[in-house]
Amino acid sequence: MKKEDLSKKYIKDIKSADVWSVFKILADFVKGFDELGDLGPSVTIFGSARTDENDKYYKEATKLAHMLAERGFNIMTGGGPGIMEAANRGAHNCKNNVESIGLNIDLPFEQIANPYTTIDLNFDYFFSRKVMLVKYSMAYVIFPGGFGTLDELFEALTLIQTRKVTGVKIFVVGIEFYQPLIDFLKSSMLRDGMIDNDDIEIIKLTDDLELIATEIEESLTKQIDILNDIGLSDTKYFKSLQKFFSGNDE
Repeated sequence: MKKEDLSKKYIKDIKSADVWSVFKILADFVKGFDELGDLGPSVTIFGSARTDENDKYYKEATKLAHMLAERGFNIMTGGGPGIMEAANRGAHNCKNNVESIGLNIDLPFEQIANPYTTIDLNFDYFFSRKVMLVKYSMAYVIFPGGFGTLDELFEALTLIQTRKVTGVKIFVVGIEFYQPLIDFLKSSMLRDGMIDNDDIEIIKLTDDLELIATEIEESLTKQIDILNDIGLSDTKYFKSLQKFFSGNDE
């Protein structure tokens, strides 16, 4: 779709009746729930759409996704180019029977679906897409990116801080890139009492990919215990985690 046509589409969406928008929002959620509900253990990788394949973070995202896929984790991204493409590429090239998932969205620029997905869904709304990116994953890995990546990082932090999700780990890759942001959180938000020390500790800033893969794998046990404690042992998601363990023990 041409940039001009997409711009007209968004103007039409804004001006269209609210009732019609409700149906489109419901369609986004139904599609996501239907396609992703039985995924099993998955990790969502976020990052810039503008990173090319020669960039070090593109290579690191490909490497990490492949490491996780070899351990049996599905890889989920926003489905576009850059870091998203790198992560899907790493999972797609793995011989394990895992899914490489891309949750795309129509934009006037940048967001062209990458060719390395086994499941490719398209969403009309950012907020419904973001729900799907975090709902079905047990860990989030944030690579360097722009406004969209930061939006996704702080969305995930807020969900964990407010206990809307539990047992989920956040890893931030790119010490050189993200250290100034962490310094700001400590020197301003923490200093002024806007957040607590526990909130800072939600973030694991590291460039050690092996550490990330190992901690994600270890956190599976904790998530199973949490789901069992709160009475969700009969859910499809709980059973998919158990199946993951039994599959790895064979």
